[in-house]
Amino acid sequence: MISDHRVELITLDREIGDGDHGENMDRGFQAVLPKLDDLAAGSTPGDVLKLVATTLISTVGGAAGPLYGTAYLKAAAAAGSAVSLDGPAIAAILTAARDGVVTRGKAESGDKTMIDAWTPAVDAADAAAAAGVDAAGVFAAAADAAEAGAVATEPLVARKGRASYLGERSAGHRDPGAESSALLLRAAADAAAASAGA
Repeated sequence: MISDHRVELITLDREIGDGDHGENMDRGFQAVLPKLDDLAAGSTPGDVLKLVATTLISTVGGAAGPLYGTAYLKAAAAAGSAVSLDGPAIAAILTAARDGVVTRGKAESGDKTMIDAWTPAVDAADAAAAAGVDAAGVFAAAADAAEAGAVATEPLVARKGRASYLGERSAGHRDPGAESSALLLRAAADAAAASAGA
């Protein structure tokens, strides 16, 4: 998913950042793929999330590595040793991931950061889980909300990160971190849907 949108993320980041977000994210997830093949049989979702976290922290440059690494680490902790994750568990890991990013990045909704995708995703996941929607449906609701949240960053003036240096000139551009967050949640939703249909 990230590799398919690498150029798009580079372009978004070039407009209001330093242009390396797509390259960094692609490098990180390309490093994750072979490691997933080496996971021991019987690995839990938490094991997978922790592997992704440590790989991203060690391979992704810029602010994205620590932020996404923290998100996946907190998600792994929330998943615990569960062998499978139901709707409420998915909502809980997404909340933990978002809260980890907030703690590390000190951003909040409206700052024109990835939080503007994560918070609506968490709210939608919570609502879907409370309504009894299954895990795949919770992920789908989160992905839909994240995509809308990423689009909604376009008119905002950045208050955090490199884009904040541009002041009013940051308005009119989509935040690359919000966009990559939406892409990752959509990939998770697609994978959950495929698994549910298997």
